[in-house]
Amino acid sequence: QLQLVESGGGSVQPGGSLRLSCTASAFALEAYAIGWFRQAPGKEREGVSCISSSGGSTNYADSVKGRFTVSRDNAKNTVYLQMNSLKPEDTALYYCYVSWSGRDYWGQGTQVTVSS
Repeated sequence: QLQLVESGGGSVQPGGSLRLSCTASAFALEAYAIGWFRQAPGKEREGVSCISSSGGSTNYADSVKGRFTVSRDNAKNTVYLQMNSLKPEDTALYYCYVSWSGRDYWGQGTQVTVSS
């Protein structure tokens, strides 16, 4: 059973940083593109970033460009989302995602709260 697990969320002040991690049990992430999404209360889930299987290609939502960086360490079976210059509007539950064998898989999410 493919399970994605996110970690690294927390509460920070505006301007702070967090690094989220996404790993998987009993599944090698290295062959797959991985996406990061977020969902704030009362809002729809939105795409934040994605990274190709090799890590050579990345994409970002306009709202996070220049502040967030996605990366991966396939030796550690982990994908990261480095979030800098955090803003209150970044507050959300953050999920990682993979599509495998015709199905979509999501982690349980990790909460990020940006508040003074």
